[in-house]
Amino acid sequence: MARFSLFLTQFVFFISFTIATAQTGPSAFKLPDLFASHMVLQQQKPIPVWGWTRPGEKVTVTMAGQTQTAKADVYGRWQATFSPVAAGGPYTLTAAGKSGSATFDDVLVGEVWLCSGQSNMEWPLSAAKDGKAEVAAANYPQIRQFYVPHVTATTPQSAVAGQWSVCSPQTAGKFTAVGYFFARDLQKALNVPIGLVHSSWGGTHSETWTSREAIASDAALRPSLDAIDKTGGTAQARMQALMTLIQQQQGPLPTPAEAAAYHQPTTPDANWPTMTAPVLFDQKMGNMDGVVWFRKTIIIPDNADMQNVSLSLGAIDDQDSTFINGKLVGAIQAYNEPRNYTIPVGILKPGVNVIAIRITDTGGGGGFTAKADDMKLTGSNWSVPLAGDWRYRATHVFPSSADSGPNAHPTLLFNAMLKPLVPYALRGVIWYQGESNAGRAKQYRTSFPLMITDWRKQWGDDFPFLFVQLANFNSGGGNSQKGSSWAELREAQTMALSLPNTGMAVTSDIGNPTDIHPTNKQDVGKRLAAEARRVAYKQAITSAGPQYKQLTISGNEAVLTFNSVGEGLTTPNKYGYLMGFELAGADQKFYYARAEIRGDSVVVRADSVANPIAVRYGWADDNGEINLYNKAGFPAVPFRTDDWKTVTEGKGF
Repeated sequence: MARFSLFLTQFVFFISFTIATAQTGPSAFKLPDLFASHMVLQQQKPIPVWGWTRPGEKVTVTMAGQTQTAKADVYGRWQATFSPVAAGGPYTLTAAGKSGSATFDDVLVGEVWLCSGQSNMEWPLSAAKDGKAEVAAANYPQIRQFYVPHVTATTPQSAVAGQWSVCSPQTAGKFTAVGYFFARDLQKALNVPIGLVHSSWGGTHSETWTSREAIASDAALRPSLDAIDKTGGTAQARMQALMTLIQQQQGPLPTPAEAAAYHQPTTPDANWPTMTAPVLFDQKMGNMDGVVWFRKTIIIPDNADMQNVSLSLGAIDDQDSTFINGKLVGAIQAYNEPRNYTIPVGILKPGVNVIAIRITDTGGGGGFTAKADDMKLTGSNWSVPLAGDWRYRATHVFPSSADSGPNAHPTLLFNAMLKPLVPYALRGVIWYQGESNAGRAKQYRTSFPLMITDWRKQWGDDFPFLFVQLANFNSGGGNSQKGSSWAELREAQTMALSLPNTGMAVTSDIGNPTDIHPTNKQDVGKRLAAEARRVAYKQAITSAGPQYKQLTISGNEAVLTFNSVGEGLTTPNKYGYLMGFELAGADQKFYYARAEIRGDSVVVRADSVANPIAVRYGWADDNGEINLYNKAGFPAVPFRTDDWKTVTEGKGF
């Protein structure tokens, strides 16, 4: 079956390519958009150049004193390869055949890095910390970016739209902020042109960036291909599958007349399904854009003061209309604005009250994005928590629900936004992603290395792969006591360092506990550039923070040693206090601990743990308090010494 599936994929790709070629005409002479004026080509490596023309036609390409020829195959594709060229330029690159020709000016040769991942890689320079000043100062004409627009595909594509931009105050605002700061620091260190190929999409899973062949090779991921095989990825099939899912959960969509009464406290909802908030309803209702009503019955104490009551719901994605006992108390149309509504006197009463919220999601995730503690109804002498089970019912499903979102199936972004870039010569990859995989962190231990290995196989090059470990963010209040999916995802990222030619930038100290998109991208780029100098350019520098090496127990003390100590351990705390350490004994209960630096070791102890056996450091969603560094200024990698059961165990794609 696997061989047939692979054959089917190759056959579909052949048919798709043949149709695409026929549509442009058999005599069309074209190169991918990657080849254009102002591009940057990779130095010190063979440089592939390819395109399409008439089958059998000879094509001649010239640049930097070299002339190479190629012959188009039966499908019209040709590829020529220049011998390695030293950094420099500008050059002119020409490609010509009987059917046409192309000339590209201002071509530089230097270092080319692929920038990919989700929203924190996509985050533009204009929105970074001090963005206005950074953009105004971004006069670096030897830094260029090729931007790949968002697009999905169920089969591998041969080309992608895009364009090269020269870095200037007029263009830099749209550059990837992480990529820009990485390139700026790298260019200062290397003094060569830097090209950024930017292909990222916010909110995406690693599986959508992985090829079909790689997904099929993993027993746990292989079943995820079934849906795309059965439906062919058509809009009609996706909508039908979504409506079937909704029908199974709640029955048919209500009539407009029925939905018009959903804000009223007397509306019966005992048969509505339940969802535990805070939650994005997509997690239970698939890739749905539309309207969902949420209802919750609460009890207010008899002695409650009703004079100064506030309703807090946190941010709601995208729009809400909120009712209490049938009365509208607030409405906001902004996905990231916290909902804090003052409740007029006379709406609430002691005893039973009903909160009803109409949520409209116009695209992407939809629902409650707050922390659980942020959801509450509060008076001067009372408070009712609102996190927990809510009744829900969908009333409208928008046509956009049938759009093939990037996470609708595996491979969609690999096919559309990565495969067309192969085999453009690269030095390596910088990657910032993982937030969307945190709920399946243990599986990321295999899916992330699978993707890295897949990309290297596609290019036929074990190029450096550098990635950003998740920053601190209070995703769900996770910690050692109740488990932390974000800590587990960071652990999976650390494990990926076992692959050769990899490096990681730790960012737990520069995130934002209340914003999944921290704006300090300067330090992210700086730390990635340091890792690039060590991994890709073999410079003998300390480029990363201390990484846990060994645990020794001495009485009631746990003694830790580390790799990547550099010139020694340190902390910015003026009293020398280390934060973020925890100890546990045989009962597996963790207690916050005192820790101190002793030479190149850290000694940890806690009054509540007489016989410690395990240490954790920075093991929380929001682990921003950690403060162990080496003297080169790089933060220690969060870790645990135990292998006890994780909260994401058994959760899969």
